[in-house]
Amino acid sequence: MALALWCVPLFVSNDGILFFTTYVLIWAMFALAYDLAFGLSGRLSIGHATFFGIGGYGVAILTLRHGMAFEPALLLAALMSGLAASLFGLVALRLSGIFFSLTTLALGQLAMIASDTVLAGITKGQDGLAGVPRPALLGLDFSRADYFLMYVIVLFIAVLGLIALIRASPFGQVMVAIRTNELRASQLGFNVRYFKITVLMVSGALSGVAGGLLASQIFFVNSGILHWVVSGDVIIMVLMGGSGTLVGPILGAVAFEGLKEWLSQLTGRWHGIMGILFIVFVIVLPDGLAGLIRSSWQRLQRR
Repeated sequence: MALALWCVPLFVSNDGILFFTTYVLIWAMFALAYDLAFGLSGRLSIGHATFFGIGGYGVAILTLRHGMAFEPALLLAALMSGLAASLFGLVALRLSGIFFSLTTLALGQLAMIASDTVLAGITKGQDGLAGVPRPALLGLDFSRADYFLMYVIVLFIAVLGLIALIRASPFGQVMVAIRTNELRASQLGFNVRYFKITVLMVSGALSGVAGGLLASQIFFVNSGILHWVVSGDVIIMVLMGGSGTLVGPILGAVAFEGLKEWLSQLTGRWHGIMGILFIVFVIVLPDGLAGLIRSSWQRLQRR
């Protein structure tokens, strides 16, 4: 996968294709971060756009208003997103099922409303913050689409490797046990609440990295990045690709953004068509694209 990604900026010169590839990778990073919490804990959060948005706003404010370099700004923005996720967890993880989801939705919408009202002096609300800079590293011109794509590829591979390590670690195995039978895991002596908050915090921090990169790519961030629709988009990506798998969120991000780009060029009513396609997709492929690939490979092996 890494080799294939590196070939794109090396052999493709079309800025539109490079921009779209970067955009999809950033959303794939967000989908991987989301599924780290959803796939391991089984809790459906509808407030992840908050952590994504804090990452974008964090990078914008720290670089534009405080003159901080991009890399430390991105790191601090990720830490702020992780902190916000842990605070969400302290409140929402007292509940379960649909009540957990609705609580994260309410908290996320409160964050968006705050960015448009009491924090408008900082965030500029719907007007947003323009001119978010690109990285400045090793003297390279990251305003070039190919160089910025390479930068995103490096971070994407790092995030992918970290998530794979977490899933394979004892921590990840405990999270699987908690998702399977929370009561039994608690009886075995595991602090269930600690594990849930920790995985949500890591998921939030990685979501913040993706949000910071998106703000840098489009040179802009506003309160729209905090809207619950953003959370809905990433949920659709994860379900289309296959939750609980490492490759599923990536496939889902590629499929979702590819379909959105194609349908938006055909009609202005692409939202409705996308909704119908998603319903059909979930009915026909409940395990997502990753499940389809896995079952197809198993059939080939049996033959």
